[in-house]
Amino acid sequence: MTSVTADKLKFFLDIATEAALQGGAVLQTYWGKLEAVEEKGRSGDLVTVADKESEAKVLEVLQRHSPDCGILAEESGVLGNAESSFRWAIDPLDGTTNYAHQYPVCSVSIGLLIDGVPEVGVVYNPIRGDLFQAATGVGATYNRQPMRVSETKTLDRSLLVTGFAYDRRERDDNNYAEFCYLTHLTQGVRRGGSASLDLADVACGRIDGYWERGLSPWDLAAGIVLVREAGGVVTAYDQSPLDLPSGRLLATNGHLHSDLSDRLAEVQPLGELPGIGRLSARSPV
Repeated sequence: MTSVTADKLKFFLDIATEAALQGGAVLQTYWGKLEAVEEKGRSGDLVTVADKESEAKVLEVLQRHSPDCGILAEESGVLGNAESSFRWAIDPLDGTTNYAHQYPVCSVSIGLLIDGVPEVGVVYNPIRGDLFQAATGVGATYNRQPMRVSETKTLDRSLLVTGFAYDRRERDDNNYAEFCYLTHLTQGVRRGGSASLDLADVACGRIDGYWERGLSPWDLAAGIVLVREAGGVVTAYDQSPLDLPSGRLLATNGHLHSDLSDRLAEVQPLGELPGIGRLSARSPV
């Protein structure tokens, strides 16, 4: 494993922050002024000129300050040094559908993987001015002030958030049943539409827990660091160590983790749900 000092992680955190702020400035420029929105092949998976220009600005900053690092970018794919132990995972506009509709839940997400493990993360919502930063062993901040996960200890008092993948219309494993079941067991389940901001909201204590499937490393890398450094827990659904490429994760304040994991295990994509009855995963919820 690659050994990295706290000072080195702070150096990378400064780079990620600069890149996120500059990418966010692009998103501010195009806010409410988009002339075209494209689909990227999957139904509902959108891309805009704002995505592309934000990514170009982020890449310029990262490549200038850390030219020896690899990069995994949503729009451009794999770039830079593929042999490096250091790889940036970036989403220049997480929440493109929200952004296109001028719904202000969207962000620039920049994470640094070291030997495949998320170690640095910055998530920035330029529309609301929310800046989340963290690095392993360094701590986590919201608008430059320390942040912590919530103290909610039971599911019946919790507020959760989740999301639905672009392939939800074609798969039985589409998260509809989990959403319905956990809505009955909690004070509510929200759908934010930006995975990185969902994780940031867990980290700063606005949300008590989050689960989702069908995600990409650039959606998750930064937010994972935020949650862990803010005192939360991030694992696979069954509490085993997180497998980032699987695109499936559970993140909570820690207090709810085992209970939420157990509840997710009770749900089948089709069939009888405890206290709810039969739900067709292909029917509207």
